[in-house]
Amino acid sequence: MSTHMSSMQSQLLKASRWQWHELALWALVLTAPWLLPSHALIVNEVAIVALFALSLDLVLGYAGVVSLGHAAFLGFGAYTAALFAKHILPDPVVGLLVGMAASTLLGAVFSLTILRGTDLTRLMVTLGLALILLELANKLDWLTGGSDGLQGVLMGPVLGRFEFDLMGQTAATYSLVVLFVLFVAVRHWVHSPLGATVKAIRDNRLRAAAIGINGNAKIALVYTVAAALAGAAGALMAQTTGFASLDIFALDRSADVMLMLVIGGVGWLYGGLLGAVAFKLMHDVISSITPQYWTFWIGLFLVVLVLVGRDKLLKPWTWWAK
Repeated sequence: MSTHMSSMQSQLLKASRWQWHELALWALVLTAPWLLPSHALIVNEVAIVALFALSLDLVLGYAGVVSLGHAAFLGFGAYTAALFAKHILPDPVVGLLVGMAASTLLGAVFSLTILRGTDLTRLMVTLGLALILLELANKLDWLTGGSDGLQGVLMGPVLGRFEFDLMGQTAATYSLVVLFVLFVAVRHWVHSPLGATVKAIRDNRLRAAAIGINGNAKIALVYTVAAALAGAAGALMAQTTGFASLDIFALDRSADVMLMLVIGGVGWLYGGLLGAVAFKLMHDVISSITPQYWTFWIGLFLVVLVLVGRDKLLKPWTWWAK
């Protein structure tokens, strides 16, 4: 038993070590707003949706819990950060932490709803929760702005020094740094004994229960952490755009992030990031060529991806993350 435990610990330690190509990739990513200043705004958008995809990957890829209402946490974090900046304090970092805290609390409450039932039940329940928040944001127009959205959100400089500029370089750098910090934390967590325990529950919940693992508690924890990450993405979205609207709760948001994971793959952290980049770039490029039929071409790409296989189609682009 001790030999087996030692082997597992050595495997986790090996997996947690950073490779040189990972560090080089992140160095390139973090300097992207300054290397490509004319594309800083889209870099910011990609960083935010990548963080959102990372949060869903924790739930779907590592805990094995399907969710069609993950936009609930994105929207809750966005509105919380926007209201905090508008009425209390316009500091971006403090607002980010407040948005994360609010979504963490919401995730802890909502986690109680996904512990029972089948995957279909969870799909409907999570979707219903997002729709409830959407309707609440619409009805509480005195607070949220209703269908007009929450406007006039002015942010102070990041860390009191870096003003948000029109080119979006500060916003993109800010979002990328937050993405990197949270990615490092999540990467450390999934390669820890707790992360291995969660994957054991995903693979065989009955066997995990038989050796004394409390599956419900671990799944609730993962769901809560994922909610915090989604809340951070929402807070970044509201802070860097100065606006929060009802469509952030829409089904489209949850469906799009699910497509990102289909493209990039679930159960490995770079899958969500790669899927977010691919989806966003395809969306922008195709919609600029054919605005009416861009969904057709993305759908065709997904069909080819399924028929050919992700490993064969994306292997030249993903070898470095394996």
